[in-house]
Amino acid sequence: MHNLKKFKYLYFSLGSTLLMAFYFRLFLGDYSKCFSVEVGIKSLGLTFHYTVEIVKEFFESRTLEQLVCYREFLQIWDPIFAIIYTLMYSSWIIYLFKNKYYFLVVPVLAMIADWVENYIELVMLENFIDSDILSPTLVSFGSGINTLRWLLFSLIYLLIIIGIVKAIKLFYVKKHN
Repeated sequence: MHNLKKFKYLYFSLGSTLLMAFYFRLFLGDYSKCFSVEVGIKSLGLTFHYTVEIVKEFFESRTLEQLVCYREFLQIWDPIFAIIYTLMYSSWIIYLFKNKYYFLVVPVLAMIADWVENYIELVMLENFIDSDILSPTLVSFGSGINTLRWLLFSLIYLLIIIGIVKAIKLFYVKKHN
């Protein structure tokens, strides 16, 4: 029982990673197929930055049915994914940095940025469907939030790499003492 308690954060981190892989494989892949196109951007959120031209091309390269599917994806499946990846990244940060809970603000901010960017995309999509208009200000704001999210992901990965390096160093120090 003592070993289980000792490794509970590791088990939780591994479990959340499996949950993310499971969700990504079984849900995101299937629910994103309906708005997929042969050539071009698969999702605006997967780009680091976008412009009015990129958004217009993204929307125009899809049928109305595909755009409705994309809307449902942004409303339902992508927000759930944000919760799952936040749980996974947070659990690894807790495991690797022990009681440094203030690092958890980074994955939580990434999730919030993801949700805000999804909302902006939904507004852009509705404007495009209703009146074939894209607001340059809205596109710029959405792109900025999206870039911020990717920068936060980079910070998360950096934190995890630093945590892994620290754990390896600690392991070797303990092993040689």
